[in-house]
Amino acid sequence: MADGKWRRAGATLIRVIAVWAASALTLLALAGILPDFRLQSDDGDTITRTAFTAAWGAGAFGLLSALVWPVLVRALLIVPALVLGALVFFLNGSLLLIALRLIPDGRGDAAPETAVVVAAVMSAVASATSTAFAVRDDDAYRRRLSRLAYRRRRGRPADQGGPGREGPPGTVFIQLDGVGHDALVAAAAAGLMPTVAGWLADSSGHRLTPWRTDWSSQTGASQLAILHGSNHDVPAFRWYEKETRTVMVSSRPASALEMQRRAIERTRDGGLLTIDGASRGNLFSGGAGQLALVLSMAARRGKGSRSRAGYFAYFSDPANATRTALSFVAEVVREIGQSTRARARKVTPRVKRGGLYPFIRAFATVVERDVVVAAVLGDLFAGRTAVYADLVAYDEVAHHSGPHSRDAEKVLERLDRSLALIAKIADRTPRAYRIVLLSDHGQSPGETFAGKYGLTLKDLVRAGSGLPVPRRAQRTRSASEARDAVRIALHRPVEGGVDEQAAKLSDPIVLASGNLGLISFPDIGGRASREQIDRRHPALLSTLANHPGIGFLLVRSEEHGSVVLGPGGAEVPIAELSDEEGPLAVFGAGAADAVRRTDTFPHVADIMVNSMYDPGTGTVHAFEEQIGSHGGLGGEQSRPFLLWPRGLTDPLDIMAAESAESAESAESAESAESAESAKSAESAESAEPGESVSASVAPGGGLVGAEAVHRVLTRWLQESSGPQVPLRAEGFAGAGPVDEPFPPGAPGAGPTAARTARAIEPLPPLNRQDPAPDATGTTA
Repeated sequence: MADGKWRRAGATLIRVIAVWAASALTLLALAGILPDFRLQSDDGDTITRTAFTAAWGAGAFGLLSALVWPVLVRALLIVPALVLGALVFFLNGSLLLIALRLIPDGRGDAAPETAVVVAAVMSAVASATSTAFAVRDDDAYRRRLSRLAYRRRRGRPADQGGPGREGPPGTVFIQLDGVGHDALVAAAAAGLMPTVAGWLADSSGHRLTPWRTDWSSQTGASQLAILHGSNHDVPAFRWYEKETRTVMVSSRPASALEMQRRAIERTRDGGLLTIDGASRGNLFSGGAGQLALVLSMAARRGKGSRSRAGYFAYFSDPANATRTALSFVAEVVREIGQSTRARARKVTPRVKRGGLYPFIRAFATVVERDVVVAAVLGDLFAGRTAVYADLVAYDEVAHHSGPHSRDAEKVLERLDRSLALIAKIADRTPRAYRIVLLSDHGQSPGETFAGKYGLTLKDLVRAGSGLPVPRRAQRTRSASEARDAVRIALHRPVEGGVDEQAAKLSDPIVLASGNLGLISFPDIGGRASREQIDRRHPALLSTLANHPGIGFLLVRSEEHGSVVLGPGGAEVPIAELSDEEGPLAVFGAGAADAVRRTDTFPHVADIMVNSMYDPGTGTVHAFEEQIGSHGGLGGEQSRPFLLWPRGLTDPLDIMAAESAESAESAESAESAESAESAKSAESAESAEPGESVSASVAPGGGLVGAEAVHRVLTRWLQESSGPQVPLRAEGFAGAGPVDEPFPPGAPGAGPTAARTARAIEPLPPLNRQDPAPDATGTTA
């Protein structure tokens, strides 16, 4: 034991000396290269004296970085993240200037701008040297993160500590924001994501299944349901609430907090992560006690609970700060180069990517990724029971470059490296962990609505309402046809002029969430009816329904209840909606149920608009400036994935067990009601037992709705809390695996693909006497 301590102490001393020497040599080299940086007196010094000066300056800079830097970062947590990233360079430069002032006899001097460059290079060299030594010492990085975890765990109640590897495993949920099922399979098959491909190919690794989102296929609805069990009354990413005259936006802290409050009130449950959980980089907390970069908690105060608290743990290390800052700059340059190349090659479709977007992209793909991954690694060493983290890099890039672009593929490669790091660290933590990978939605490609037709959805609505529109929109064919329709509806000559109505309170509010549009009339109390809309704007609904860029509308009729309107005068009452025919036929299985569910929401818009969808090309037209979009129905956006270790119960088995339990409960309730009155019995017979649960499984297999995903994740956490038998319904033979092998001839084919094919052969059915799964789980 003592020998081991001395060896570790000796290795640490050698590493410190090596980093110090490398920093000193870097100072010497930069002093010889940069004109405004010197390490000698004005009269010159000997080589020995200059080397001593460099060593002194490097040591002083290292000590200042270790002692002062954490204090500076904690003080600057109130600074916005983008500003903090830029300040990293200037703070490092300031520390270097102080270090140079500490050199005896004033032999060190540098111009302020030169000091910034020197400090950045020194931090990079120190980080590279330390990393090189860590490669030779496999436990170096672990010990470093262990110290970070220990600092986080101080003050934590003793009974919340994680058990050892002999105890129940923890669970890490990693959300790859916007990565659809098909995109993941293609990336793994093409070799872009070798970590994921390895999990799929290993017979003891993971299983993959798609699941289907609600009509609102976006993070606000999906993640709210996954973490808090309900996304009721979330019709879109943004929507208008008439009673408060408020536009709710899922990405605003106040709106996210209110959405979270409503979900908790509806479910009477704090969330998925209430028991020793951590929420990292999410819109919602999930009830976790440990938070970092959680939007709904952005305004919350208190130690360890603020949204930006995760920055301190990461940026307190100057090497981390410098590395991330340099990567941030490189990502900005990369985006500018990629967008310039796309313009030069006249790539279509494309959207504008100037202004602040390069910096927003760099934050999502570098800063957010690095901070969240570091927080997850800290959680692993802290032994937390459940961790849920969201990596948004792919979603941000795919919106502007396209979900199948080379830019997006590069992001998937980097995300896979992050997954590999998490899996590697999970194998070395005191507590065993199961890694579950999932997404909240996919993305569907396609030219924007404005790019295709020359006007926005708002322009089309105003034109169809007889309201003023911008001149650029007036010259488009769509606007011209809409204005002609208004003239005909108002019994005006088509060639004659029409005095456009001045903007009033009755002007509709038009919001966009990907390829889903929401139109509300603020001065009509409650949900406006079709008849009310026709009286005010007689040409509006027909203009929208017959536009080639629009797939269907949902409105409420006073006579027929809610109806779906489509091209050519199609009109279907919502109770008669079908996936096989009518306006929703091209949108695939489950579209009718998704629309029916949204129709029950209190804040559904007066007019819900879904863009067209071409099943041949998989394209939609976003009502926002996005060539990769999500938010409505149509294509890959509604088909995310769930990837889980094979030691956990199959999701379809969980749903089947719930359905059986629900049916039993319904039968018991029916019997009790029968004993009271025949009328009650008749009512009970007309109800479909287990309807809410059975609706969570698609006819062809797979989960339906993010709320079903929440129930599956909750069951997995319960299984991980101790030895339990996987749940199967009595008499249910079990669902066959839903994994999909790599396509024949793909780069992933061959021996690896053969193993994948063997891994997805149907499993034998389990019963309640089957042995419990391995408590340690499998991560690869």
